[in-house]
Amino acid sequence: MPSPPHDVHRFCSRCSSRLVTKRLKPGEPERPVCEACGHVLYLDPKVAVGTIISNARHEIAMVRRAIEPGYGKWVFPGGYVDRGEELLTAAAREAWEEAQLRVRIDGLVNIYSYPGRVPVIIVYAATSIGGELKADDESLEAAWFREADLPWSELAFPSTIQGLRDYFKGILHPYLA
Repeated sequence: MPSPPHDVHRFCSRCSSRLVTKRLKPGEPERPVCEACGHVLYLDPKVAVGTIISNARHEIAMVRRAIEPGYGKWVFPGGYVDRGEELLTAAAREAWEEAQLRVRIDGLVNIYSYPGRVPVIIVYAATSIGGELKADDESLEAAWFREADLPWSELAFPSTIQGLRDYFKGILHPYLA
């Protein structure tokens, strides 16, 4: 799948001149370049975190999305990392914001990226240490699931499916942040 179009970036952030698309080096993708000052706009990925949260009964916290993309589909809590925010802080923040759960991060499940897609998704395993699972304003509902009862056909994203599969394999990477 090709990279997203550069249509949203039409003018240079330095001099306000028009951007044109150029291939600067063989083997690299085309990039927006200012036709006046030569400034290159690098379209970097966005970093997202997801947190697979378990409880004492070995159930997994899931939320059903009330927003696009993936409206009505199930995911584990997650979202974008703010600029300058530590990854583990973002993972704990998203667990609280999306599921009202305080967590202890136990390890890194894996890192996922997909051709032609903007986000890089970092998925952590965590244990609930407080709060009460409930939906927020971006969720239709929240629920605890045992592995056998997960709504596999109703999961929102490839990273949700792959993250849960990797999690249930039981392999956690020691590198956390």
